[in-house]
Amino acid sequence: MARIAHRFGRIEPRRAANAYVRGLLSGVERKNCWNLAEHAGLNGPQSMQRLLRTARWDAEAVRDDVRGYVSEHLGAGGVLIVDETGFLKKGLRSAGVQRQYTGTAGRIENSQVGVFLAYATPRGRALIDRRLYLPEHSWRADQSRCRSAGVPDEIAFATKPALAAQMIAAALDAGIDAPWVTGDEVYGQDPRLRALLEARQVGYVLVIAGTARIRCEGLDWKAAQIAAHVPDAHWHRYSAGRGAKGHRWYAWAWTRIDTHRPGHRWLLIRRNPVTGELAFYRCYAPTPMPLAALVRIAGIRWTVEESFQAAKGQVGLDHYQVRSWDGWHRHITLAVLALAFLAALAASQPDDDHAHLPLTMPEIRRLLAALTLTRHRRTEEILHWSHWRRRHQATARRCHYQRRSHP
Repeated sequence: MARIAHRFGRIEPRRAANAYVRGLLSGVERKNCWNLAEHAGLNGPQSMQRLLRTARWDAEAVRDDVRGYVSEHLGAGGVLIVDETGFLKKGLRSAGVQRQYTGTAGRIENSQVGVFLAYATPRGRALIDRRLYLPEHSWRADQSRCRSAGVPDEIAFATKPALAAQMIAAALDAGIDAPWVTGDEVYGQDPRLRALLEARQVGYVLVIAGTARIRCEGLDWKAAQIAAHVPDAHWHRYSAGRGAKGHRWYAWAWTRIDTHRPGHRWLLIRRNPVTGELAFYRCYAPTPMPLAALVRIAGIRWTVEESFQAAKGQVGLDHYQVRSWDGWHRHITLAVLALAFLAALAASQPDDDHAHLPLTMPEIRRLLAALTLTRHRRTEEILHWSHWRRRHQATARRCHYQRRSHP
C-alpha cells in the first residue's frame, strides 16, 4: 500500500483503499462494499462506495504500479497472455452489460466482459492490466446510455483484439521484458494484432481455428487440411506443462508457413493422444526456434485461467456492486493489486524445499487472514498445521505421479 499511497491526494481515500485491499485479502465471503466496510469496523459502506465512485484518484496510475510490482517480483523474460472473462450481471445499467457469450457461464448471458493481460514466468503469474469491453451498437452508439454509466466521451469502440493490443503495447512501452505473447482464438484470428507484435519483434503463439487459411508451400490451405497430411513420423511427444494430475502430454507437429515474408512463421498442431482432438496455433519469432520452445509457450496460455480462478475465488474480482465505468475499473484494479501481492508472496518461496508442497495463493490468503486476526501465541500452531498439510500433500503427489508413470 505504501507503493501506491502517492496516487491518492487525500488521506481519506488512501485509508479507504488500504481497508479495501485488506478486506479483499481477508476471509470475507462476499467482498462488496458493505461486507468490506463491516470487516474494517466502519459504521457504514459510504467511504468504500465513495472510493469506487467519486473519490479523486487515478486507477490507471495504480495499474502502472501493479504492473511494475509484478515484473519486479516475477522476474524478466516472461510471457504476456491475453484473455477475457465474463461478469454475470442483472439489469441494463452497468457499463458494457448486454446479452453476450461468456465462458464464465458457457453460454449467452446478461454480462459484462473484461479483457485482461497476464504476465507469467517460471516463478509465477499475475494479472497486470484490464479493459472493459464496450459493445458498439448497444452502448457506444447510444450516447445517453454511455453518459448515464459514466463512460468518458473519448472512449471509442474497440474490439477485444484491439483492447489486447493496447495493453500489450502499454506493457512493452513500460519496459516489461516479455519476448512472447500468447492467446486464444479470438486474438489469433486478428491480423492487426499479429502485425503489431511482428513490428515490435515480439514472438507469438496464438490459437486459430481449423478452418483458418494458411499459406504453405505457395498454396492456401485450411489448417485442418495441413494436419491431415502430416505423416506419423512427424509427430513428436512433448509435455505442455504440469497440470493438477501431472504432465500434460500431447503429440505435436509443425511446418513453416508464409516463407515469403521476413521472420520465421509456423503452423503448430497439437493432437490429444486419447481423443485425437486437434488444436492449431499460428506462431512467429524473429529468429529460428525449436519445436520445444513453441510448445512451452502454447502450454503457458492456460495459466491465465488459473489467474482468473484465483482472482474471483480469493480476492473478489467479480464481487463488485458498481455500475459505472470508473467504478468497474477501480474495483478491478484493487483486486488485481491484491492478487499481485499474493503472487509475489508465492514467488518468494525457496525452490529447494521438495519436502513440502509450495504455498498456493489460497493457502497464503488463508494464512494472512488467520495470522492477522489471531493472537501471537497461536502463530506457531497455525503455521505448524500448514507445514503438516503441505508435507503430506507433497508425499501424496509424488506417489500419484509414480503411479501415473508406471501404469
